[in-house]
Amino acid sequence: MQPGNTLKIATLNEGWADKDIVMLHACFQLLTDYIELEETKIPTDWEQSSEFKVAKAEIDWLYAWWKSRPEELDELDRHQFEIDSEMLIRLIKVRRFLWT
Repeated sequence: MQPGNTLKIATLNEGWADKDIVMLHACFQLLTDYIELEETKIPTDWEQSSEFKVAKAEIDWLYAWWKSRPEELDELDRHQFEIDSEMLIRLIKVRRFLWT
């Protein structure tokens, strides 16, 4: 079992990354780990309420967006920065549902 205080960010290499970029990639790595590693082992009852159903749809959408986001983007492009920030905010809004 991996320690709970260690996060391997698969989308970043060993080189330098500014903290705003690390924050984006770290948060979406947490989402990816939840979807790919945790939720399959201890599934959540997403049908228990409309709030959970909406959250699940958002979680799945964000995961699909992240997985389809090209890895080689211009991180300094202002338009891309705005899109990434919007997605990060959306992720933060559903973070309370990312538990197993």
